[in-house]
Order: sequence, then structure tokens, then C-alpha cells
Amino acid sequence: MATIATYTDLISVVTEYLARDQDTTLIARIPTFIQLAEAKLNRDLFVRQMELRSKTTIDTTTTEPEFISLPSDFQSMRRVRLSSVTGKPHLDFKSGTQLDEFRASTGNVSNQPLFFTIMGSEMELCPTPDQNYTIEMVYRQNIPSLLTNSINWLLTLAPDLYLYGALLESAPYIKEDERIQTWGLGFKTALDGLNNLGLTSTFNAGPVALRVSGVTP
Repeated sequence: MATIATYTDLISVVTEYLARDQDTTLIARIPTFIQLAEAKLNRDLFVRQMELRSKTTIDTTTTEPEFISLPSDFQSMRRVRLSSVTGKPHLDFKSGTQLDEFRASTGNVSNQPLFFTIMGSEMELCPTPDQNYTIEMVYRQNIPSLLTNSINWLLTLAPDLYLYGALLESAPYIKEDERIQTWGLGFKTALDGLNNLGLTSTFNAGPVALRVSGVTP
């Protein structure tokens, strides 16, 4: 089996595993299988490599400085803080309705932002910024798609996850194939292993210390 280092390599190995070179319709759908596998991984994979830090500066000369465009690869927010303010205070999440209520209760006066919410592809700050603060966000990003990138960090870290994921997505086309169960087990094993690695690398593998409330060691 060839080494899986690039998108082209992955397609070649998936083709080899399917062992149906004569089925041109099936082989032509391999890029779709890879795309579907990535969509599933974006929902089910949780590792530190999917977290990214980004900064942007508010422009109070715009008509709506309280709205900031989110990164194109944004999936969900981890934290937001004002990195240009002493102490780098973090912003608390509130719903859109709660922000509206806060604005109404304070007369919608511009000030240092305290809260944020997410709406579609934008983040809304509240109160409306009174100066050009620098916003730092840590967010969970989508996996860089192999359809537009020859390589990405996940293919390098876990080529087996990509391989079994793409093979498993071929199941609706190959139907009654005894290999599907093997591919499903391979995918689950690789996914669980990577998620476990993500936990240990983020929270360390040391023992958890339990502390009784109100008791000082």
C-alpha cells in the first residue's frame, strides 16, 4: 500500500481498498466520499488542533461597529476577550434577546463591551464599542478541506481516519459488502483513539485531584 501523504495519495489508496476499478461510477465518487467523511469528522472529532486563536480590531467608523465578521472556518466559540485592555477581560455570552434587553436598560450607550452573541456569520458585541478595541477569540474551526488543500494536519496525523471514513461513506453504493463492518470498526477505533489523545494532550494525563467543598488543604 502506498503512503498516504496527500489528497491524491488518499484517493489512490481508497481506490485500492475498494478493489472495484471496473466500476467507474463508484471510483468517480471517491472525492464525495472524502467530503462526506470530513463533514462527519467536523461534528464528531474534538482535538486541540481544531482550536485556533484569532485577533481583529474593531472599527468604530463603520455604521455598526458592534458587529464583527467571524472567520470563514468558524464552527463554535471557545472564548472571547479584549486583548487591548489591561487584564484582557473576557466577554460573557448572552443570547440576542438578552443583548437587546441590556441595550434597552442602559439606553444603548456605547462603552467597553461586556457581552457577545453569535448570529450567523457575525459576532455581536454589547455594549456597542466606544473605541477601537482589539478582540481576541479562540474558536473551534472546521477541518481544512482536502478538496481545496492537497494536505492538512488531520491527514498527516491520522491518515487511517480519513481512509476508513471515506471507505465507510461508500457503503450506500457497494451495499452488501462484508468489508463494511471492518471499515466501520476501523473508523470508530481511529476516531475514539484520536479523541482520547485530544483529551490527554489538552488536560494532561495526570491524576485528577478531588477537593471537598469548603476544605482547604
